[in-house]
Amino acid sequence: MNLRRRKRANAEVHTSAMNDIMFFLMLFFLIASTITNPNVIKLLLPKSDSGQSVSKKTITVAITKELQYSVEKKPVLIDNMQATIQSYLQQAKELTIVLYVDKSVAIEDVVKVLDIANRLKIKLVLATEPKA
Repeated sequence: MNLRRRKRANAEVHTSAMNDIMFFLMLFFLIASTITNPNVIKLLLPKSDSGQSVSKKTITVAITKELQYSVEKKPVLIDNMQATIQSYLQQAKELTIVLYVDKSVAIEDVVKVLDIANRLKIKLVLATEPKA
């Protein structure tokens, strides 16, 4: 029996190549994640020969700090607002109003437009600016 110690080879792992591989993998996944949009759901919808397309239209209504009302950048009196919006409603089946209001305008003046939209059964969205 040979009890002498044998010289063993040193086991070394060179990780410099592994760093390069990890960098390229990270770069690949970063590029791939910016290309794909995770908020999109892909659906295969059924087809119909007799289907009708629904026209969705938005119109803009603005109220300035001087309480001047406008529909699609055309000045309108608040008394004529319902008739003006109703004329747009005849052009499109589904209509959405995007309401732009100066932040100094009282809520009472905004509610007037909200009431008109409710009477005409039109969806209304209040436009805002993103926080900085």
